[in-house]
Amino acid sequence: MSVRAFVPFPDTRLKTVVPALEAVTDETRAIWDDMVETMDAMPGVGLAAVQIGVMQRLAVVDCSEARGKAVRMANPEVLHASVKMRVYEEASPNLPGASVAISRPRAVTVRFLNEAGAVEERDFVGLWATSVQHQIDHLNGKMYFDNLKPVKRQMFLKKVQKAQKAGTRS
Repeated sequence: MSVRAFVPFPDTRLKTVVPALEAVTDETRAIWDDMVETMDAMPGVGLAAVQIGVMQRLAVVDCSEARGKAVRMANPEVLHASVKMRVYEEASPNLPGASVAISRPRAVTVRFLNEAGAVEERDFVGLWATSVQHQIDHLNGKMYFDNLKPVKRQMFLKKVQKAQKAGTRS
């Protein structure tokens, strides 16, 4: 296992829709292991493979307090989302130092291939739901700030660019 480097925004890979994985293999499990180690080193609560330059439809999430409860997912897709929304301050290691409040469904039901390669459906609530949706966005070529309304997104990106030019982060 190893900690992997992050693809820096605005790398085009972060805007690429990642194709579905055919099957879970030993190689897939090794990538997941690296992803968990990389996520824990951030520290963070989720990671999509594209964030470390692996163009496979893989994600990991672990919002547990003690850690070690990572859910490993291939081809995750939201089947159902709650009407009730939740706002959470989101960020990404691909754009360090920048964050913004994003509103997402408070709970989701997600279907994915698990470590054994079997189809699994699981309900996620609260921060777990936010993280899963955030990772699925990455796999669909979206960054968290793409969920903002156009004017707010433009303001956010200008603030980030200004901070980067000044040598600081927003």
